[in-house]
Amino acid sequence: MIDDAHLTHGLAGDELAPDWPALTHDEVAPILARIPLLGAFRSLDWLSPRPLSAAALATTDAGPVFIKRHHRRVRDEITLGEEHRFARHLRDRGIPVPRILTDAHGASVFGTDAWVYEVHDAARGVDVYREAYSWSPIGGVRHAHRVGAMLARMHDATVDHHAPQRSTHILVARADILSAHDPVDVLDAQLAARPALARYLAERDWQRDMTSILSASHARIARDLAAQPALWTHGDLHVSNLCWSDAGDDATITDVLDVGLSAKTFALFDLATAIERNAIAWLDIERGDIGRHDIARGLIDGYRAIRPLHAADLALLADLLPLVHIDFALSEVEYFEGVTGRRDHADVAYHTFLIGHARWFATRHGRAFLGGNVFQ
Repeated sequence: MIDDAHLTHGLAGDELAPDWPALTHDEVAPILARIPLLGAFRSLDWLSPRPLSAAALATTDAGPVFIKRHHRRVRDEITLGEEHRFARHLRDRGIPVPRILTDAHGASVFGTDAWVYEVHDAARGVDVYREAYSWSPIGGVRHAHRVGAMLARMHDATVDHHAPQRSTHILVARADILSAHDPVDVLDAQLAARPALARYLAERDWQRDMTSILSASHARIARDLAAQPALWTHGDLHVSNLCWSDAGDDATITDVLDVGLSAKTFALFDLATAIERNAIAWLDIERGDIGRHDIARGLIDGYRAIRPLHAADLALLADLLPLVHIDFALSEVEYFEGVTGRRDHADVAYHTFLIGHARWFATRHGRAFLGGNVFQ
């Protein structure tokens, strides 16, 4: 049974009423009816607590499926199609990504006036981290090693995915600003096409804030960032986006979920993002000592068991970590300001995420995390 008091994960490790209405049986039924192979729709079984869209598991004659709904201001047929082509590319090359289901005409995006829907086979395995909040660390080093190795396999699989950059900035893990020679100028140039972000930033001394975040470190690595080979990347390989063979330490990954943040970036960007998401307990930032060296090392060791990482790569990875979140944090500001109208959430994305995460790396604990033997 579904709990009528459906809540979603908040930005501070709390539970909140959802920004988007939960999926209902009457809403899901006509969408699933457009996929002939599913047969009859039997039940709606579980509502996802993830906050940026509405999603659920459902049972059909053909078995369980996962259905997800987006508002058209977040995704449409074009932007969701970009994700589906990337997911199919991964699946065709042996990465365990759930199959995307289509109608009789081959369409995988099901639109209505206000919404677009996508339907996938339910993921295989155990959703060990189903209730884990974003930015909560991996349960153990062996899981971290598996995640790092899977990320490397994905990067090997996407070398020949030559699609252009995503056609949206909203809730996408791009690296355009990060990789620019002058990030402040590039962001300023983007604002005409990003009015909600422009509106929010106009009330702040954002150039000063960005300059403070970038400090001298960006200038030092700008040339190396510009030289990184372009690669389509997952952008959010947190353990909550993986399913496992079981809940034990020796479990293997059975499925990779949710390529919604995917974009054309570069491999070290994706690895740095995985470390930032999985090895630092951001929800406990007031504690100070929130970096998990063992988890970061497990991710790196798992990755380089598949793809080589040289000393220069590891040094760049350490320099990249305090900055890797910039583009996505601004994307969240744009989403909350312009789509959901939640200025309070936009403030969290700006002050706590964009600025706060960068500043933590300048603290004693942050410097120790970057300066230890993890990145050697």
